[in-house]
Amino acid sequence: MASPAHAGPDGGITAPPADPRAVRASLTPTLAAEFDREWSLVLDEAKRAMDLAPVLDLIAKWRHIAYGEAVDPGSYYRTLAKAEHIQRTGEHPGAVPSTDLKALIRERLGR
Repeated sequence: MASPAHAGPDGGITAPPADPRAVRASLTPTLAAEFDREWSLVLDEAKRAMDLAPVLDLIAKWRHIAYGEAVDPGSYYRTLAKAEHIQRTGEHPGAVPSTDLKALIRERLGR
């Protein structure tokens, strides 16, 4: 079970601290297993390259995922499913055509 969401000064949900243990503790067991797999790969690469940037990037990525899951549980897997659908079919369900977006921008700019 994931630990309770982190509360900010205003009582709202915030991302966990930028610490791998805190990030992992805020994930569900399934997501924690994915984090562990990626953590191991990135640490091995960091050792080979002598570069911590990928480790910091991984922590930032998973802090974002942990926050998203705290705010909207299941959002990570819904996003993956949507991406898979778009790649498989070339269709983006619920997307707004670019012509509609351009028209809205022109309207808001008063053109």
